[in-house]
Order: sequence, then C-alpha cells, then structure tokens
Amino acid sequence: MKRRICVVITARPSYSRIRTALEAIKAHEGLELLLVVAASALLDKWGGAIEVIKKDGFQVTETVYNLVEGENLMTSVKTTGLGMIELAGIFNSLKPDAVVTIADRYETIATAIAAAYMNIPLVHVQGGEVTGNIDEKVRHAITKLSDIHFVATEKAKERVVRMGEDPGHVFNTGCPSLDIARRVLGTSENGTFDPLEKYSGVGKLLPNRSDYLVVLQHPVTTEVDEGRAHIRQTYEAIRDIPAQIYWFWPNVDSGSDQVSKALRAIREIDAPSNIYFFKNLPSDAFLLLLNGAKCIVGNSSVAIREASFLGVPAVNIGSRQTGRERGWNVQDVPHDKAQIRKAVEAAMKQTEPRQREHLYGEGQSGEIIADLLAKIEFVSEKRLQY
Repeated sequence: MKRRICVVITARPSYSRIRTALEAIKAHEGLELLLVVAASALLDKWGGAIEVIKKDGFQVTETVYNLVEGENLMTSVKTTGLGMIELAGIFNSLKPDAVVTIADRYETIATAIAAAYMNIPLVHVQGGEVTGNIDEKVRHAITKLSDIHFVATEKAKERVVRMGEDPGHVFNTGCPSLDIARRVLGTSENGTFDPLEKYSGVGKLLPNRSDYLVVLQHPVTTEVDEGRAHIRQTYEAIRDIPAQIYWFWPNVDSGSDQVSKALRAIREIDAPSNIYFFKNLPSDAFLLLLNGAKCIVGNSSVAIREASFLGVPAVNIGSRQTGRERGWNVQDVPHDKAQIRKAVEAAMKQTEPRQREHLYGEGQSGEIIADLLAKIEFVSEKRLQY
C-alpha cells in the first residue's frame, strides 16, 4: 500500500524549496502525494503560488485561508494560530502517514504543532541551519517537534544531532531548490532568456539589458521599524549603476508592508530609468534570470544557496542571513549605501570564470527525499540522545 505523504505549502519560497521533491513523490510508485496549500501561497498579492503549483501539474488536495493581513508582529501570531486550527481538521480528514513541513517561515510552525500534537510523524526539510531574525527560533522549534530531518548540509546535520535528535533519523539530502538550478545550467535558454516575453511587471527598461542586477530584499523581522530605511539605502546605492535592475517584491513577513510601501514610492515617485519590478517569477524562470545576472543584491537565501551553486556573485545586506553557511560568491555588508555600492561595483567587475560550489548539495535532492520517504521508519516518539 502506498504511503500517504502530506506536504504543506504556506508561501511562495516554500514551494520553490520543495518543488522537485513534490515531483519525485508524485512519480514514486510507493508514495501518494497529498498537497495542502495555505496562507500567502493562495494570494495573488504575494505571487499567487497556487496558480504556479497548478500549472506545474500538481493537484491541490486542500486549501487553508489563514493569512491575517497587515504584515506585522501581531498578524503573524494570528496567522499561525488560525493555521493550527484549520490544519488539525485537515490532517484528521486526510489521515496521512507523514506530514512534511519546509524550512523556517513563521507559518510553518503551525504545520509542525498540528502534526506533532496529533501523533503524525513529522518530516522537517532544511532544519539545523543558523540565520538571523525570527526564522532562527522557528527553525529550531520545528526541529524539536519533528521526527525525521532532511537537512541540506553536513554542518546542519551535526547541529540537529547535537540538539538531541536521533542520528538515525537525520539525513543530509541537500537542498531541493538546487535541482532546479542544475536544470537551468543545462538549458538552451541560458544567455537568451528574457522575463518580459512571458511574465508581467512594471517599471523602466534600458535599451541594452545585457548587463543586469537582480535585487531581492525582505524585511528583517527583528528590525521591522527599519524596513523602509533599509530599502532606501539599497536603492540609493544602486540607482546610478549603469545596468538594468530587476527588483522583486518581498516575502510576506512582519515588516513587509513597510518594504512594499518603500518600493512603491521608488517606482511611482522616483521613477528610476533602469529599474523594472516583478511580483514573482516561477522558480525555473527566476533562476534562469539569476544565472545571467552580474550580481544578486539583497538578503534572500537564494543568494546563499542557488547563487552559490550557479556561481553568481552576491551582495548580502544586513543580518537576515547571519550565520548561514556561504560560499566564495557572497560579500556581506551592512545597510549602508556606500558599502553596498562598493560591493556591487566589485561584483560587476569580476571577469574570471565563475566557480560553482556544492555546499547545499549536488542538485538531486528531490529524488533522494522521495526514496527516503518510501523506505524509512516513520516514528512519532522521540528517541532522545542527550
């Protein structure tokens, strides 16, 4: 009999992180995929991930409308609470053999608590890492609620074991998003991909767009009152760079409203001649765009994971990714326009062949995860190793 694997997607980046594992679970003869889509992943305002999921050929089993809008600390708590209530009913109805939760976004802890309290084996993807802001607390809390751990690096594996988890239930699978990056490296569209041909956005374009930057900057949840100032520092650092800039909207986090307002002011009041704004791109399209960039700027984990695998220089701003393992491609700078500008200019001058790193895996994680889900022992009790 097939094992019923319930995967809960709560946001645009969560889907990017798990997509290839979903493909492999769906294709595996010993597994049945139950896909629950919740929170911001359902809303067009935050990229409409559910439509991308459907276009990719996945059948959505259940939806959970639990996002409380406002993008502040209080609404994050309410969103999490509503998620627990709704998911409890869904898990009771679906009766999965295991639930999979992804990474460290605040909504994901609702999945973890609901599954753990219902004695459903919980599988956590991408635990054991270290970063700044609320994600740090959420990630490690989910680790302690989880029974099976699919981590992305050897250091993450060591850290999860040191937290008292059974070494026999901790597996270094690598990061599934690198599977898509690996496909991108082999596609014929490299060097010719133009996001404007298929995907809408708004802003200004230069006549020659061969040299371009990608900007993706989220709020820092422990610095929510400084989001607008952070964005202005980045903007003032790069606005005069002689290159096209593709700037992406932030994730839904506490402080996202400030970041969004700052971007709207830049777009509508400053109206720079070289910045084009996107709400979202499908993961493969985004990585095609990233692969051709001179540099990625901001504070997204994409700059640490996928950009390292692709060999794209990255300027990482502020504390959001503090402590995360990183490769040669990353320059770390504070929210200071002079230092951001200097780092971006240095990245754009790089002419040597790009060095790709495999810190977060080899690009085959989805199949590894599906194979493990089909054969490992599912448990819902801790065998602590303290």
